[in-house]
Amino acid sequence: MYVAVVPNRGSPPAILLRESYREAGKTKNRTLANLSSWPAERIEQFRAVLRGDKLLPAAEAVEIVRALPHGHVLAALGTARRIAIDALLPRRAPQRRRDLALALIVARLLEPAAKLATARMLDPATASHSLGEMLGLGKVAAKEVYATLDWLGREQPFIEAKLARRHLKDGALLLYDVTSTYLEGRCCELAQHGYSRDHRADRPQIVIGLMCAAEGCPVAVEVFEGNTADPVTLSAQIDKLKQRFHLQRVVMVGDRGLLTSARIEQTLRPAGLDWITALRAPAIKQLAAEGGPLQPSLFDDRDMAEITSPDYPGERLVVCKNPLLAEERARKRSARRSVRCWAGATWPSISRSASPTTRSASPKTPSASPPRPHSTASMWSAPTCRPHSPMPPPLCAPTKVSAAWSTPSAH
Repeated sequence: MYVAVVPNRGSPPAILLRESYREAGKTKNRTLANLSSWPAERIEQFRAVLRGDKLLPAAEAVEIVRALPHGHVLAALGTARRIAIDALLPRRAPQRRRDLALALIVARLLEPAAKLATARMLDPATASHSLGEMLGLGKVAAKEVYATLDWLGREQPFIEAKLARRHLKDGALLLYDVTSTYLEGRCCELAQHGYSRDHRADRPQIVIGLMCAAEGCPVAVEVFEGNTADPVTLSAQIDKLKQRFHLQRVVMVGDRGLLTSARIEQTLRPAGLDWITALRAPAIKQLAAEGGPLQPSLFDDRDMAEITSPDYPGERLVVCKNPLLAEERARKRSARRSVRCWAGATWPSISRSASPTTRSASPKTPSASPPRPHSTASMWSAPTCRPHSPMPPPLCAPTKVSAAWSTPSAH
């Protein structure tokens, strides 16, 4: 038997299963089946069977030497390209350097590691995923990784300017906050001892300021000496907005520890910028004093209101009532009262109540006070505590908004 291909004029060829036989001393052929509807791969396999080839299951015929994880690489790299991260990198650099920079960014998402470990996970000989192969990096050395980081540091102003053009414009909201992280070692020029958010006052640290668009997309980052106070970093960001990003009017949004009254008067107002921040606790107490503009009756039928105060001329104060925060603080006050009640119980009385189980054989001197009953209830009952006077429900810290920034009123 064999498989024959018979051409058809103007039609696909007919694929037939035929058999040869001899009759009256002559060789003849007859068709056993029409295989034209079979897929080509199946026909080739059938031909191999007719030839007598030995066929094996795919799992036995192929030896898997190594299979690199690929799904998470495809998702992360695809997202990076969809938001055009690679378009932010300067095109004047060689393509390999740009690809390696993109690989370092994606690798931080997939498997954060030291630079030497990152070079190993990208190198084809020691790869832990398919990122290096997807970008066609080939052999990657640790020196290349460090050189790419140095190049990114030099190109940071260019990259931040492109991000600012993409995400910021005059009148936009600008989110700014500061954090810190401690360091090991002695070679960092910016490492200084300062206020440690990591509770590691024994280690030097650096301070990091991050500037984001209203959607939360990072636009610029800057590292300061570890002993730099948060408000002091604000002037550098305003210079960056004015000189590098060429923005004349934005709304700076920051917390009450960053946008202080001093920074507003000395830095933001002279620069012509607007702001949104929150008041500190002493200022809130003054507003909530008797006869002040912040009274609980404001929230009888609403959760948010706008108030004015002569102490803040030209500024809008937006206050809100947070029932979830009120519930949480009530729970904490109740827990503190319980702790104080138990702390008021005298341990000698508990030990005397427990004395029947550890009674001494020696006679005791009679006490002038009447004996306490030795019941389980009296052993562990805490003294009755009088609850503290109820406190008014907490309010959100009034949001301090500059007059130039208009928001919907909630009178």
